[in-house]
Amino acid sequence: MTSIAFGPVPSRRLGKSLGVNNIPDKICTYACVYCQIGRTLKMEIERREFYEPRKILEEVEKKIREAENRDEKIDYITFVPDGEPTLDINLGREIEMLKDLGYPVAILTNASLLWMEDLREELLSLDFISLKLDAVTEELWRRIDRPHKSLKLPEILEGMLELRKNFRGKVVTETMLLDGITYGNELENMGKFLKKLNPDKSYIAVPTRPPWEKWVKPASENLILKAHAIFSEYIGEERVELLVGYEGNAFAFTGNLREDILSITAVHPMRREAVETLLKKAGESWDTVENMIREGELMEIEYGGVKFYMRRLKSRERG
Repeated sequence: MTSIAFGPVPSRRLGKSLGVNNIPDKICTYACVYCQIGRTLKMEIERREFYEPRKILEEVEKKIREAENRDEKIDYITFVPDGEPTLDINLGREIEMLKDLGYPVAILTNASLLWMEDLREELLSLDFISLKLDAVTEELWRRIDRPHKSLKLPEILEGMLELRKNFRGKVVTETMLLDGITYGNELENMGKFLKKLNPDKSYIAVPTRPPWEKWVKPASENLILKAHAIFSEYIGEERVELLVGYEGNAFAFTGNLREDILSITAVHPMRREAVETLLKKAGESWDTVENMIREGELMEIEYGGVKFYMRRLKSRERG
């Protein structure tokens, strides 16, 4: 039987996260082509009970005790199950019970059921919500996320905006970019939607684990950089980050110039002048960057007449 509570595990978005798996494998509203869990076994949109809320609470309490005994930090308790967490009819009650434990509570959701007003109300007591935003036009949404046939994208997008109006916690979005998809104006369209949504952070991701569909590959570095630049135009560069699956703490300052450059560019593509400033602080020459490019650690990409430097994606390496 799958454990309901697990961790705490490291998360760049949430620090140390104690996970709550409130949906059995794999019941979901989507059958995303890139899903790392695998094929959706049951496509559902009707909310129902999967576990007794008391059982979820007991398992989480047990994990908290274990973590405290090991002096492990917990930053968030997070609903991050093997399916879509908002399918759980008891979610609102579970959030309230877990909040009483004294830790911030988060959820990672594909946002597909946010057209339901009662669900939006349940989520208002959370501290952190991550919303999937892979597309804002029907054709790409259906190709990438493969939703339940009765779902309607305009209702979902409107539900996201309605939630944002009333939610006082932190809201982030996550956009998965894939190779083999013709995005056209979609990045621009997503940028416009992000401006309306006004998230605290917009994450751009690529598949870093084996996806369900064999044709799925991570987007090119050029596409990722383009998305980063477009999203930044609409909501500000400081609010756009990459989630590209590098091990360790991408924000750590090591004092080692090469490691610092790789660490920063795994999250934020750096303009040439920003790299030059870093080199100057370290007393190093541009030769360091040239060597990193030659050795395949760093990429130089031009976009909008500006040269950017970005860590080469491990997920695109062919072994």
